[in-house]
Amino acid sequence: MGKLSKKFVTHFTTIPNSIAQNDKLSWKARGIFLYLASKPSDWQFYEIEVARHAPDGRASLRAGLKELEDKGYLKRYRKRNDKGQVVDSDWIITDEPMFNNPMSEKPMFEKPTQVNRTLQNKDLTKKDNTKERHTKYSLAEPDNSSKKVDNSKQVKAIVQFLNDKTGSHYRASSAKTKKLIHARLKEGFTVDDFEKVIVKKCKDWKADTKMAKYLRPETLFGTKFEGYLNEIDRSNYSINNWSSWEAKL
Repeated sequence: MGKLSKKFVTHFTTIPNSIAQNDKLSWKARGIFLYLASKPSDWQFYEIEVARHAPDGRASLRAGLKELEDKGYLKRYRKRNDKGQVVDSDWIITDEPMFNNPMSEKPMFEKPTQVNRTLQNKDLTKKDNTKERHTKYSLAEPDNSSKKVDNSKQVKAIVQFLNDKTGSHYRASSAKTKKLIHARLKEGFTVDDFEKVIVKKCKDWKADTKMAKYLRPETLFGTKFEGYLNEIDRSNYSINNWSSWEAKL
């Protein structure tokens, strides 16, 4: 029988034993819960960005998130613009399962005891020279203020996904790229929509040496973005005349 010894640095995150020792949750779900709990209150959650920080892949991440949702430890609330399009989501985690509030558009909660967007670990106490962290999880009302939206993290996630899929090295700091992405986000498209377009056009063009050069921000994220998003899957069709494709760009 082995003996467990614990050695921690000063920067750490704690979660309730009701989560850490919950036999009804997989190790994957517990790990994802811990990762989310470690993030600051102003952190923005994007699946394609989080998936890059573990070798499991996005399918594994989604499975773990779904498990947490099914068990009531994670809730997602969709945000819509004036046109009714889903433009963002607020993710809320709690150590007390929430089953009576299905996914909604405008959650109504009392003001949290501490100012949180999702959750934050605070309230440090000292005892016998040992730091003990008492974690409070608060349901937070989404911030629907009219302040200027910062899309920098979305831009970075989208460009990184494009680079990963194409082997390119486009910069998220490029003014032209940012302008294109901001324009599409303003129209109500989501990060997931960008991912779908990138994956779809990679299937169509990546294997074609003449078309692969168009796997770039100015082509993919331009005014034809919606058309690309709604195209049928052409991955099962061969491209016999690349010039006809080029003419559509």
